Amino acid sequence: MTDFKALKDLFHLPEGLVYLDGNSLGPLPRAALSRMQTTMRDEWGEMLITGWNRAGWMDQPARLGDRIGRLIGAEPGHVVLGDTLSIKVYQALAAALALRPDRKVILSDTGNFPTDLYMAEGLIKALDQGHELRVVPPNEVEANITNEVAATLLTEVDYRTGRLHNMAQLTEKAHENGSLAVWDLAHSAGAIPVDLAACKADFAIGCTYKFLNGGPGAPAFIYIAPEHADRVQPALSGWLGHAAPFAFDPHYQPGPGIERMRVGTPPVLAMAALDTALDIWENIDMAAFRAQSIALSQLFIDRIEATCPDLTLASPRDPLRRGSQVSFHFQHGYAAMQACIAEGVIGDFRAPDIMRFGITPLYVDRQDIERAAETVTKVMHRKLWENPEFHTVNRVT
Repeated sequence: MTDFKALKDLFHLPEGLVYLDGNSLGPLPRAALSRMQTTMRDEWGEMLITGWNRAGWMDQPARLGDRIGRLIGAEPGHVVLGDTLSIKVYQALAAALALRPDRKVILSDTGNFPTDLYMAEGLIKALDQGHELRVVPPNEVEANITNEVAATLLTEVDYRTGRLHNMAQLTEKAHENGSLAVWDLAHSAGAIPVDLAACKADFAIGCTYKFLNGGPGAPAFIYIAPEHADRVQPALSGWLGHAAPFAFDPHYQPGPGIERMRVGTPPVLAMAALDTALDIWENIDMAAFRAQSIALSQLFIDRIEATCPDLTLASPRDPLRRGSQVSFHFQHGYAAMQACIAEGVIGDFRAPDIMRFGITPLYVDRQDIERAAETVTKVMHRKLWENPEFHTVNRVT
């Protein structure tokens, strides 16, 4: 049985705050402080360059890849970490297109995170082979998976609304039409149960600084299904993706399987923090975790809808069709969120009018939800969002 109170005690949470923004940046695991100190003092400090071998730094991307793989239903040896999510999107999509050279359509949806679309646009320009990025409303994706499509590029959980795509159903439709399925798990990994192998996903990518609590700038991951792992040709042929990087061969030869998707030097310090964060997941029952997430989210929706008629639910009402977040439309959403933050409840804002609240049972409990609902109600009823200071838009919203 998962002890949610014990889980919350594993995180450093500033006194007096309710943190509902783990879908942007997870809080600090308490154990990460000592782990970082140990890594810096005993490994970097004492081992210096020998740490790549003695401390296992070079093996971190694959070892942590397997730890994340267990959370997302990946086969062992088919996930690797490194670089940023944007880089991993580029790698996965480029590999998928190369496996379908006779097709020119990339299918995505209007709810996808913009960086995925930007990377697709950039890849299309770089290839200059007549590819097309076709973007449709989320509810029209399935109908638009045809034999023209080389690959679907979809984020499982919509970053704005939390709407949840049916990965198994859409992947099956893609395969029926000879297409490949690329899934972005940025708002899925550590938030909802994921089973890439059972869904027969071809590629997946995701970040580790949100629900996985790896820290700001924590590295991204990439998954390749076993049937593709030794066939893909990396678009970014970095030296650590080489079959023998320390042979210093002047010509690139791809490494075995998922290793070929490595690019640059692993971020050792960031991976040490992430490694500690992943310890938290070792004894979590994901079914119980998901049930608790749904219960807390529903409580929040019920409280807000009962007291804040000016807020309109943007997330799907059916809890099985949304991830681990709740979003509301409000014309003055940015200012209202700044007012909430000033009152000690941290969520975030997504243009044009979305107030977004990440809800994870790792460190959010019923008491937090009750206080958050009371705070939002206070902000709305007293119109605290009208304060001019809350209308100054920060660089990060």
